[in-house]
Amino acid sequence: MAILAKSGIETFLVLLATSSAVFAQNNAPDQQQNHGSGLDARQIVALSIAATERSWQARDHYIYMERDQDQRLDSLGHVKSETVEVNKVIVVHGAHFERLIERNGQHPSAADQKKSGEDLDKLKHESADAQAARLRKDQDNRAFLRDVLEAFDFRLIGEEVIDGRPTYVLQATPHPGYHAHGKYGKFLSNVDGKLWIDKQDFGWIKVDGQVTQSFSIGLLIARVQRGSHIIFEQMSIGDAVWVPKRLELRASARILFLKTLAIERILTYSEYRASADSSYSETR
Repeated sequence: MAILAKSGIETFLVLLATSSAVFAQNNAPDQQQNHGSGLDARQIVALSIAATERSWQARDHYIYMERDQDQRLDSLGHVKSETVEVNKVIVVHGAHFERLIERNGQHPSAADQKKSGEDLDKLKHESADAQAARLRKDQDNRAFLRDVLEAFDFRLIGEEVIDGRPTYVLQATPHPGYHAHGKYGKFLSNVDGKLWIDKQDFGWIKVDGQVTQSFSIGLLIARVQRGSHIIFEQMSIGDAVWVPKRLELRASARILFLKTLAIERILTYSEYRASADSSYSETR
């Protein structure tokens, strides 16, 4: 189904990027560097977490455009293949659904249109049990944030202005002794990051994270390599609601310890507007 969800290694990377902005921990000593703000790192992150949760809830009721540029590279870093897709992301029964508008500059094929129509019809007519199961899965994915709260130590390292907005700049590093207990939590000890939090409403503007230790993911024993890099940017659309603007993934992985897969993926988001009806909108 074309619901807005990625798969395999890229699922984790996207979730990591969209969750990295609330890196925090409950056990590390409070940081006293206030850079004139009167707030320490823990207080800033606590406010950021609340702002992030509000934005996530609000985003469930927005439709938007997504451009997905996906490059696969050889061992020398040369582009082997590239796919560029433009999707219109609509809201149906509380789920974001990707409708393919264009692939590599061409309209969708008849087969793609047929498949999209079938998936949309299935979503529109899903049973109450199927809808409840989907919503539970969404909540499980968002529970990733609860692990993040315990997995990192935070340090306030300065302030910067991004797109005209003053921000706090924080460094996040894995918390020693962290014990994972979520679907994605076991990967958090293998990444660190830097993030920029808006000083006005504590939305997160930018995240820059990288994999510091290789780790395995998925049933096919794929191994995400050290050095995989994520840059995630957001923008405010008013009322303290922050939405994705740009996501850049540079990832390297080994499949079954044999084949190396290099990915460069850039997703850009635009034309946000509130859905008229959160259960069914923009389906034509």
